[in-house]
Amino acid sequence: MEEVLVSPNEEEVNEENDKCDKNLEANMVYEDEKPQVGMIFSSKDELTEYYKSYAQSIGFGVSKLSSKNGDDGKKYFTLACSRGTKYVSKSKNLLKSNPITKTQCKARLNACICLDGTVSISRIVLEHNHDLSPTKARYFRSCKNLEPHFKKRLELNDQAGINVSRNFRSLVVEANGYENLTFGEKDCRNYIDKVRRLRLGRGDADAIQNYFVKIQKQNSEFYYVIDIDDDGRLRNVFWADARCRAAYEYFGEVVTFDTTYLTNKYDMPFAPFVGVNHHGHSTLLGCALLSNEDTKTFTWLFKTWSECMNGCSPNAIITDQDKAMKKAIEVVFPKARHRWCLWHIMKKVPEKLGRHSNYESIKTFLHDAVYDSSGTSDFMEKWEKMIEDFDLEENEWLKGIFDERNRWVPVYVRDTFWAGMSTTQRSESMNSFFDGYVISKTTLKQFVEQYDNALRDKVEKENKADFASFNTVIACLSHFGFESQFQKAFTNAEFPRI
Repeated sequence: MEEVLVSPNEEEVNEENDKCDKNLEANMVYEDEKPQVGMIFSSKDELTEYYKSYAQSIGFGVSKLSSKNGDDGKKYFTLACSRGTKYVSKSKNLLKSNPITKTQCKARLNACICLDGTVSISRIVLEHNHDLSPTKARYFRSCKNLEPHFKKRLELNDQAGINVSRNFRSLVVEANGYENLTFGEKDCRNYIDKVRRLRLGRGDADAIQNYFVKIQKQNSEFYYVIDIDDDGRLRNVFWADARCRAAYEYFGEVVTFDTTYLTNKYDMPFAPFVGVNHHGHSTLLGCALLSNEDTKTFTWLFKTWSECMNGCSPNAIITDQDKAMKKAIEVVFPKARHRWCLWHIMKKVPEKLGRHSNYESIKTFLHDAVYDSSGTSDFMEKWEKMIEDFDLEENEWLKGIFDERNRWVPVYVRDTFWAGMSTTQRSESMNSFFDGYVISKTTLKQFVEQYDNALRDKVEKENKADFASFNTVIACLSHFGFESQFQKAFTNAEFPRI
């Protein structure tokens, strides 16, 4: 998908820029003028902006210290150096110290809001007990300011699927450097997160349901189920379009299922069901966003998916070693052969055995047993020798995976058709496919919409592969009739693998 940086209406931008210039000019008047007792301002906001401008010009940050109503009917407030007050540690770990910014600096400004609305400085302390740096002042929170026209551009680009990093970099280029911006990338990210929370949140379920209803009107085969909690918040959601349901009829014999992808980026893990099509490509067979990864949630999802596919269960399913997932599969798909992802298990070898003095030798023995055993008896012989030679009888991890060897060791799963798969990397590759369309903290409704765009791209790639098999052939290597039969029966991608 081509990314286009979207800008708001030119007239609106110019109008906002004019406002910013006027505000900047007003503030510049005070930059070289120190605050003095008796100075009068038209409002609290004007005084605050003046003091912030002064603070930035000499290199310190500003925080609002206090505000109170006086007995004389006037209101009083205090603006102070951000390094004022005393530091109080909130860390529960006494051995781990946090960086300290507070120095009990006494620099501050006391002001009074008069009965006529004007504001005057009643007391001022200019001296600081720490170094000042005008060049570093832009990093203080009080000096940061995300102007309205920047906010609008961030929102438009976010809706277009452009991530915050690219969004921010374009602003840096336009400003001719970071030092010319009054905000940083984190400020942009925080703003976008806030906008998304306001845009969705309690209305997540309604927003997604409205979108699904619209899609279902376009195609009656579109299937979705939304699970909400007692407070009306979206808990789980499953959906599958017509193509996913049709693909399952042809390619649903072996399925991989994985939920590891979005757990660190999103509030709800993304859970795709993935199969392999006739070109050897990953094909989506339905997906979900989940609020939890416990047995109850997985059971709900598997039952929902099975109902969507007219009660047809897969013959084989590949997952990681998740216990909750295992229990749910045993309940919903009791006849399916459940295999654990071999890659995930072997990836844990350094973590589980790396501290052993003979780690390299153990790893060699283990790889030989797992990948090069000719049969179950050969595996048992190699495994037992490894355990005995390296005194690994008490290793709980090895005990656990050995007891479940029929779920992951290649020689124990050969009796089942796996469509060339031994890992959940099909699911992970499907997850990575969405990386070009969704970004960190994308809202749920945005995710569903971008999912639809991503699937269109996926379908187009499959159509191109279909055309290649229709328009070209892979030459046979022999004159045997059975090879030409295979040539006609298989796609160009699969024929060479036979």
